[in-house]
Amino acid sequence: MFSPIKSQKVYEVVIEQIKEMIKTGKLKKGDKLPPERELAEELNVSRTSVREALRSLEILGLVESRHGDGNFIKESFDDSLIEPISLMFMLQESSPRDILELRMVLETETASLAAKKVSSDELQEIKAIIDKFKITTDERLNTELDVEFHHKIAKASKNLLLVNILSATSVLIDTFISDARYKIIANGENKTLLVTQHEAIYKALLSKDESKAAAEMRNHLELINKSMCKS
Repeated sequence: MFSPIKSQKVYEVVIEQIKEMIKTGKLKKGDKLPPERELAEELNVSRTSVREALRSLEILGLVESRHGDGNFIKESFDDSLIEPISLMFMLQESSPRDILELRMVLETETASLAAKKVSSDELQEIKAIIDKFKITTDERLNTELDVEFHHKIAKASKNLLLVNILSATSVLIDTFISDARYKIIANGENKTLLVTQHEAIYKALLSKDESKAAAEMRNHLELINKSMCKS
């Protein structure tokens, strides 16, 4: 009925302590960790155990080692999400449509949150991206502007989890649906329609209309998804 309790390795205890300090706010993103020797003395463990713990935390994406500068709690966790989600995607033999459906679910609600929380400065930034998108003839630059447009809306939601997950999703799209964004924007008719849709989303954000923002984003992503599935 019961399974034997396995004793924890010392480095695992060190990992749990550092993770707990992150959870309780004693360690924050960007904080520098003490040197290995100091950590070993404070925790009363060997430097080998500290080194193993730090290596494991780096693999988990919580800590980054900067050559000649020490170990830090990561400031951005976008890339920490990309690898496990990519592996899951490949191992489960998911289709590109699964990524697009995930994006649809997340980004429509993100637009709704953004309409509620967006600042006047953020609205100006979003408008500037749309204006630049309109006049730019370089398709690669327009592709980057489209990514930035969606990222700015995610940031306006003031929900860092959504920002990180959507950033990881964006990378997945670029990885597994080769050149899809570029092909969509390179089509002149599509670009005109994208400008109209971007402006409709912006107007919904400007008027703080949450349901309208979600509806306009859904309408926009339906076009994107249909075009990407053809690519």
